[in-house]
Amino acid sequence: MGGINDATLAEWDLAYKALREEAPYQSTHALSSKEELENAATTEAVDHPPHYANGEIETIDYIVDVLGKYEAISYCQGNIIKYTGSRMWGKGNPIQDAKKARWYLNKMIWLLNETKGVNW
Repeated sequence: MGGINDATLAEWDLAYKALREEAPYQSTHALSSKEELENAATTEAVDHPPHYANGEIETIDYIVDVLGKYEAISYCQGNIIKYTGSRMWGKGNPIQDAKKARWYLNKMIWLLNETKGVNW
């Protein structure tokens, strides 16, 4: 890793998350390779994208709150379609998009369990 002026956006995001104690590792932990740094950045980009976590509530939680758990199932299904459709091959990062689709599938399964598949 180079100096502070050589840091990438992903590295800045990781440093910010570490300071907020939300990083997948302690802020004092030194990443030993570029691959580890990229894996940590990919995990953040999939599980908690920094641009979706501004403010007090993460975007998905706000969407569930506004739409309700049952309607949020369709929102998740739409995102699964988005990330496994043409976007997966057109944006240059199919592995990350597949992981995002999996994330939304897991959220949809959680919502289905919560609602028992019924709109109360």
